[in-house]
Amino acid sequence: MSAGLIILIVVIVALVGFVVLTYNGLVTLRNRTQEAWSEIDVELKRRHDLIPNLVQTVQGYMGHERGTLEAVTNARAGAVAAGASGDPAKIGAAENMLTQSLRTLFAVSENYPDLKAISAFTNLQEQLTATEDKIEFSRRFYNGNVRDYNIKLQTLPTSLIAGVLGFKAFGFFQADESDRAVPQVNFGNMPSAGPPPPASMPPAGGSGPPSAGSSGPPPQS
Repeated sequence: MSAGLIILIVVIVALVGFVVLTYNGLVTLRNRTQEAWSEIDVELKRRHDLIPNLVQTVQGYMGHERGTLEAVTNARAGAVAAGASGDPAKIGAAENMLTQSLRTLFAVSENYPDLKAISAFTNLQEQLTATEDKIEFSRRFYNGNVRDYNIKLQTLPTSLIAGVLGFKAFGFFQADESDRAVPQVNFGNMPSAGPPPPASMPPAGGSGPPSAGSSGPPPQS
């Protein structure tokens, strides 16, 4: 066997080994990223399921806050719809709106002591607050995995073959800066007495989990 042929075989084996190792490494990082996203998805669906019960609980005490309740209901519907897209950017924007509407609702509820005395309301508030904390933790974990995956994907020499192998970058699940701001609420026109009569509200959705949702980031073909 000639030296030239041996060199050619070594080069081919080295290239095959590089492709195999690169592919396996990218698959591992991609699976970790998709697993991290699934944790976010579980918590988002849990929050969506809690909101109809929250609206039903408070609407009899906050009849004069129809706009606030409708904002929560509409924001939830928008978040569920965004979840069907599987696009972290769209989901993040919709969930930020939902978070803001919930925080405004809880801020307004401070003016209704009778409502705050109801265990069902306080339990829902605690569950939603805990869920939001879990979402934030999961978001950080997911974004960390996205960062590692995208860096691997976009740096040499992996970037030379990643596209050919069918790997694409994932988007970050961003939290809007306004999400951290304290909602500004004007209590000047709110009643100071007991709960107002029940108000009719548009339905907040079924009691079961949303039919639409995403089990992971955008699929990569």
